[in-house]
Amino acid sequence: MADLLQNPVLGTDDIKPELEGRRLEGTSATPKTEEREKEMAPPVAGNSIHRSGSRPQLDVSGAAIQGNFEERDPTILLPNQSDDISHLALDIGGSLIKLVYFSRHEDKSAEDKRKRSMKQIFGISNGNRRSYPILGGRLHFVKFETAKINECLDFIKSKQLHRGGMVARCWPTDALSNENVVVKATGGGAYKFTDLFKERLGVSLDKEDEMDCLVAGANFLMKTIRHEAFTHMEGQKEFVQIDQNELYPYLLVNVGSGVSMIKVDGEGKFERVSGTNVGGGTYWGLGKLLTKCKTFDELLELSQRGDNRTIDMLVGDIYGGMDYSKIGLSASTIASSFGKTISENKELEDYRPEDISLSLLRMISYNIGQIAYLNALRFGLKRIFFGGFFIRGHAYTMDTISFAVQFWSKGDAKAMFLRHEGFLGALGAFMSYEKHGLDDVMVHQLVERFPMGAPYVGGKIHGPPLGDLNEKISWMEKFVQKGTEIIAPVPMTPPGTTGLGGFEVPLSRGDTLRSDASSLNVGVLHLVPTLEVFPLLADSKVYEPNTIDLSDHGELEYWLTVLSEHLPDLVDKAVASEGGTDDAKRRGDAFARAFSAHLARLMEEPAAYGKLGLANLLELREECLREFQFTDAYRSIKQRENEASLAVLPDLLMELDGMSEEDRLFTLIEGVLAANIFDWGSRACVDLYHKGTIIEIYRMSRKKMRRPWRVDDFDMFKERMLGSSGKRPPPHKRALLFVDNSGADVVLGMLPLARELLRRGTEVVLVANSLPALNDVTAMELPDIVAEAAKNCDILRRAAEAGGLLVDAMINIQDGSKEDLPSVPLMVVENGCGSPCIDLRQVSSEVAAAAKDADLIILEGMGRAIHTNFNAKFECDALKLAMVKNQRLAEKLLKGNIYDCVCRFEPAN
Repeated sequence: MADLLQNPVLGTDDIKPELEGRRLEGTSATPKTEEREKEMAPPVAGNSIHRSGSRPQLDVSGAAIQGNFEERDPTILLPNQSDDISHLALDIGGSLIKLVYFSRHEDKSAEDKRKRSMKQIFGISNGNRRSYPILGGRLHFVKFETAKINECLDFIKSKQLHRGGMVARCWPTDALSNENVVVKATGGGAYKFTDLFKERLGVSLDKEDEMDCLVAGANFLMKTIRHEAFTHMEGQKEFVQIDQNELYPYLLVNVGSGVSMIKVDGEGKFERVSGTNVGGGTYWGLGKLLTKCKTFDELLELSQRGDNRTIDMLVGDIYGGMDYSKIGLSASTIASSFGKTISENKELEDYRPEDISLSLLRMISYNIGQIAYLNALRFGLKRIFFGGFFIRGHAYTMDTISFAVQFWSKGDAKAMFLRHEGFLGALGAFMSYEKHGLDDVMVHQLVERFPMGAPYVGGKIHGPPLGDLNEKISWMEKFVQKGTEIIAPVPMTPPGTTGLGGFEVPLSRGDTLRSDASSLNVGVLHLVPTLEVFPLLADSKVYEPNTIDLSDHGELEYWLTVLSEHLPDLVDKAVASEGGTDDAKRRGDAFARAFSAHLARLMEEPAAYGKLGLANLLELREECLREFQFTDAYRSIKQRENEASLAVLPDLLMELDGMSEEDRLFTLIEGVLAANIFDWGSRACVDLYHKGTIIEIYRMSRKKMRRPWRVDDFDMFKERMLGSSGKRPPPHKRALLFVDNSGADVVLGMLPLARELLRRGTEVVLVANSLPALNDVTAMELPDIVAEAAKNCDILRRAAEAGGLLVDAMINIQDGSKEDLPSVPLMVVENGCGSPCIDLRQVSSEVAAAAKDADLIILEGMGRAIHTNFNAKFECDALKLAMVKNQRLAEKLLKGNIYDCVCRFEPAN
C-alpha cells in the first residue's frame, strides 16, 4: 500500500467524453501521454486560481441610479459598460450539465426616512463594501443531461441568462450583438461544445481549469452554507457545523470516472496528492457489461434490491459462519469481492443483476474509502470530504464509503459529504468572475430556500426552476392528487423553446432510489448581504435556535400534520386578503398544492432541505406564500385588530398610571402574557376568534391568569427592575423588544411595557419582522401604530420623536401643549426575517448595531421565545414571555397545559 500511495495511478474528476487532442483521463499513464500530461498538469500547491485574461471587466464610471432614489436597492445604470456581463456558469460533464446562474431580487421595498434615521443613530455604514454595487439576488442550481444539451441551450436562451438574465426587450438595440458575451465553463464539454454555444447563443465559453473550480466551489460552500457538510451512516444523515477558521487543511475526494484526491490548504492553495483509476467509470463500465443496464441510475437502483452475499466471499464463508475475532473481522466482512463465484459452477445469467450491482458498488466504494483514509493519515488530515458524479447523493454509496473510513480509522475519522457536491465545478467557475461584485458573495450570508419551481415526482423535485408566476401556476394546476401520492404530468413547453429540460420519470414504482439520489436537488441560495450574528449571544458556536427536535419521527409527523390541518384556513385568509378574486383563488390553490408537496417530501426525507427545525418549517410556509405572490395574507385582519386595540389603549394607560410602581410592573407583564393569546397560527386561538371580539378575548384572558405561572421568574425580574431592601438598581441603558403579533399583542401588551421602560430612562428598540408572517406585526407597520398610540400619550410621543418615528409628524396630537422635555428614544428596526420564529445567527445589520449598547432583551411570543430561543443564553439580561397555545408543546416542554404562561428571566452571565 505504501508503494501505491507514493506512485498512484491517475484518476479523473468527472465522467467526460474523449476530446480531440486530449487523451481520455482516468486511465493509467503511458509513454505516449507523458508529454501531454506535462502540458495539462494541475497547478502545484500554493498556486492561485487561474484567472483568464479574456474575462469581461465591469466599467462603473458614470454609474447612476435609475428611477426613484428612495428605493432600497435601485437599479444602477452603467453607461460606459462595453462588455456584456454574464451571471451564468456551467460545468459540462460527459453525463450531466450543471448550471449555476444569478438572478437579481425582483421585489424592492421603499427606503424611508425612518430607516435612514436608524442608520444614523446606530452608525451603520457600508463599512468595507466596495464602491461598485453589490448585486442582491439569488443563486440557482439546474442540471440537464448532456445528451439533451439543446434543452439546456433553450433554457439559457428563454431566460436570457447569457445576457445577465434580462429579457431581450430591455436591451438597447445596439447591445443585441453577442460578440463580447463570455460565459464561464469548465469540464470536458466546455471544449467539446464551444462551437455549439457560439452557433446557438452567440457566446464564447471561457474555459476554467476543472480542479481550480472544484476546490473553489468546495471552499465557497463550506464557508457560506451552514448546513452544507454532513455524515451518512446506516441511512442517517447528520449535519456537521464547521468553523471557518478551522476548515483547512482537508482532503477533497472527487469521484468521477476515476478518483482525484486533493489536499486543500487554503484559498487557491491545493495539491492533487493521489488518485485511482477505479472509480465511477469502473462501476458504470463493468456494471453495463455485467447487467446490461442502460443508464447509470438504473444500475444504482438495482443495487437497492441486491444481496451481495450470493456473490461476495465473506469471512464467515471461510470460517464456517464464525467471526475472525482475533484480528477484528466479523463473519459478515467481505473477504473477497466476487470471490464466491470462483467455487460455483454458474454462468453470468445465473446471477441476479441486482446482486451483481450491489457487489460491484461495495467493492469500489470500500476501495475508495480505504485509499482516501490512508491519504488522510499520510498527511495528518482530520477532515475528508467526498463528492463527484459517482456519489450523487446515493444513500448506499455514502453508507459504504463511511463504513470503510470508520473501519480503517477505527472510528478516529469520518467521511463527510456536501449537499451541493454535484455543483462544485459550476460554482467554482461562477466564482471565477472578477470585479463585478459577485465575489463579494464570499463575505455575505446565503440562505437556502426551496421554492416549488419544478415538478415534484416520487419524492423528488426535478428540472429547472420556473421563474414566471404563470408558469408555476399552470404547472401546479396540472397536478393530479391521489391521497398522499402526487404525480406530475408531462412538463409544459414554453413558447419558442423545445422544452425546459432536466425532467425525469422514476424508473419504477416501489423500491426506487432515495429522494436525494442522483437528482442533485438543492434549493435556491438567497444572497442577503445585511444579515449578521446577533452579538449578544453568549456563545454563537453552540447556539441552537430550535427547541423542538424534529429528528424524532413522531414529532415531525405531528407538526407536519398541524401545518397541513391549518392550510385550508390559511388559504382562505390569503385569498380574502386580495378580495377573493378568481386570480387569487387560482394562486391560493397553487400555493396549497405546492406547500403540500413540500410537506410530503419532508415526511419522506426530513433532511432533504438541510437540518430541519420548526423554524425552518414555518419559514418555508411563508416563503411559499410569497412565491405565489401572497405578500400579506392577514393584512385586513391585522388592520382591524390594530384599530380595535388602539381604541381602548388610552383607558389602559390611564389605569396603569393610577397604580403603584410595583403593581404597575406586575400588571404590565400580566398584560403582555394575556395579549399574547392572539395568534392566528394557533388552531386553539382560531377557535377563540369565532367566539368573541378581540377585546372580549383579551379581558377573558386577563381574568383567567393566576400565579404561579408555569414558568414564573417575575419576582426575580421585579428585583432587577425595582431593587430590594431599599437599594434601587440603575435602569437598563437600552432594551431590545422582539415583538410578536399585531393587534392586542403589540398595542395592549408590548407598547405599554415599552412605555414603562421609557419612563425609567431606558432606550427602547422595537424589533419586528422584515416581512409579513401570519398576523405578526412588521417593522413597516409599527411606526404607524406607534404614531396613533402617541396621540394620547406624551411619553410615547416624545420618545417616538427622539427615535425618528414621527418624521413628517402626525397632526392632532391631543396633549401637544405639554412641555417637550428631553426624552430617551423609542425606535423600530426590522429583524431581517419573515417568519414567526427567529434564528439569531441571522439578524439584520440594524438589530446587530442596536444590540451593541443593549443590556436587556425581551423575546415575546411562542415563535420567538419558545419554539426558538427558549434555551438560548445571552450576555445581557433576558426576559422571555409567552402564552403556550399548543397542548403538545405545553406537555412535552413544560409538562403543563394549553394557555400556560412563561415568564423566564435570565440575568446577564
